[in-house]
Amino acid sequence: LRLDEKVRVVVFKSEVKGVFCAGADLKERAKMDDAEVAHFVKGLRSLMDEIASLPVPTIAAIDGYALGGGLELALACDLRVAASSAKMGLIETTRGLLPGAGGTQRLPRCIGIGLAKELIFTGRQIDGQQAFSMGLVNHSVPQNNEGDAAYQRALALAKEILPQAPFAVKMGKLAINKGMEVDIASGMAIEGMCYAQNIPTRDRQEGMAAFREKRAPQFTGK
Repeated sequence: LRLDEKVRVVVFKSEVKGVFCAGADLKERAKMDDAEVAHFVKGLRSLMDEIASLPVPTIAAIDGYALGGGLELALACDLRVAASSAKMGLIETTRGLLPGAGGTQRLPRCIGIGLAKELIFTGRQIDGQQAFSMGLVNHSVPQNNEGDAAYQRALALAKEILPQAPFAVKMGKLAINKGMEVDIASGMAIEGMCYAQNIPTRDRQEGMAAFREKRAPQFTGK
């Protein structure tokens, strides 16, 4: 996906009705020794980092349970859409654990330190509407009979992104992600560098031409 220039948006969904991702298999985990657990969690953390660093926008379609590592997967995505009936939470403390695949870092960056601490300390599960009110998800939608309401809303969101200039979207994502890690002055410098890379693109010229000619732009990602 990282190298395929035809890919403009990635939507993560589950093939299991009622479950986005239920997290680690604790029965399997119980059979591991301490070294194996550490290796396993390191691999999960690496996977989440790979997802978070995909150059194109990513959307998690949460139509059911997103617990523990399942919510960490959703947090690694840029955008999240949830059915109002979905259940999500970083429930690790209820099992003698703490989030180990990015949850302690991505949740506070998403909803703020106070709320993140409350959810992690209590291991509480919340529904899609509560998640929306906290800013954990971008959209909360009523579940439909097919059980894929969040996926359908995620597709609609993806279709809003698709017509936009692909390279500009990628640079926008990069500028936001890198800028959030530094002070505002450094962030402005990062934005400037990303903007400079976008200036010589054909898509920028096409965008200007389409505006002058009062037509829809035809972006190619070049």
